[in-house]
Amino acid sequence: MNKVINFILFQTGWFTSVLLGTTTYYYLGPVAVAAILVYHLKTIPSPSSEIPLLMFALIIGLVWENLLTFSGLLLYPNGQLQGMFAPLWIIAMWPLLAITLNFSLRWLKGNNLLAMAFGAIGGPLAFWAGERLGAVEFADFFMAMTVLAIGWALLFPLLMKLSAHYDGYVLSLENSTGDPA
Repeated sequence: MNKVINFILFQTGWFTSVLLGTTTYYYLGPVAVAAILVYHLKTIPSPSSEIPLLMFALIIGLVWENLLTFSGLLLYPNGQLQGMFAPLWIIAMWPLLAITLNFSLRWLKGNNLLAMAFGAIGGPLAFWAGERLGAVEFADFFMAMTVLAIGWALLFPLLMKLSAHYDGYVLSLENSTGDPA
């Protein structure tokens, strides 16, 4: 799999989850993500090395998204199965993001400041895009963006550190830049 395909798979899963998250078919987003994850694991040299990363990402996402939802900062019009729990489609996006860490986002490895900046900007931008598409609502826009920026500035570097320990591409030949061949 090349970096472009990895990025396209991530974007496909993201848009599928967000757009279906605005409908009564919200449950199909996690199904699409699961299919992408299976494909990813079937196409990497060492899937057993990458599975723990996907699981850690899922757990981190489960905790973080539920904290945001329980706080009332984020509101989801569709997909909340019980009370104030975050919808499955948003939680499923965490292992989806994890498939990019050792491949199309590998260039961020080893640079914590860049990973922090990437998280602080990319996390809130993704939520803002989701809000514009109708999948999420903010109780207070400024507060939501601030909390998301701080949270993602901390969580994204953590995910990058985890990806260094659970790399499904370690068996692939690497070129001089350290990127998977």
